[in-house]
Amino acid sequence: MSTRGAGRAPRRARQTSFAALATLAALSLGACGESDFTNEPPRAAEPIVVAAKVDQRDVVVSPNHFGAGLVNFTITNFSDSPVRFTLSGPKNAASQPIPPGGPIDSSESPTPVTPSTASLKVELPEGSYEASAGEGASAQPDTVEVGPKRPSSGNELLLP
Repeated sequence: MSTRGAGRAPRRARQTSFAALATLAALSLGACGESDFTNEPPRAAEPIVVAAKVDQRDVVVSPNHFGAGLVNFTITNFSDSPVRFTLSGPKNAASQPIPPGGPIDSSESPTPVTPSTASLKVELPEGSYEASAGEGASAQPDTVEVGPKRPSSGNELLLP
């Protein structure tokens, strides 16, 4: 009588039952957790870039209406005197002094100007603001309207 296949059936049955048990455990662990995962606190809205131009006559902000949140102002001084870009409203903010644009050599215009730039990063709440060139400047201020908070950027691909 041969004993060749006598121990194989129980071993094969153990391997099959172990594989079934492992699969069942993996499936049951995968079912743990919520189907609607909320990321608390929600991700902040992506910062926006707003341009501001100051010259001898006026201050121009573009765009001059946007949603509340982090704003990066890029300010360019085209005037012939130093300015300090200021925002007055629910939250006040001011840039560092921005030197005047300097003359460059050109035969096209008698006094061409190379503008100076600066930046200002500020978290703005909702409200009306006045953007000016600072105290003593002759430039007319511009009005900036900040609306409700911008939506979260949490579901946007390729954002930092």
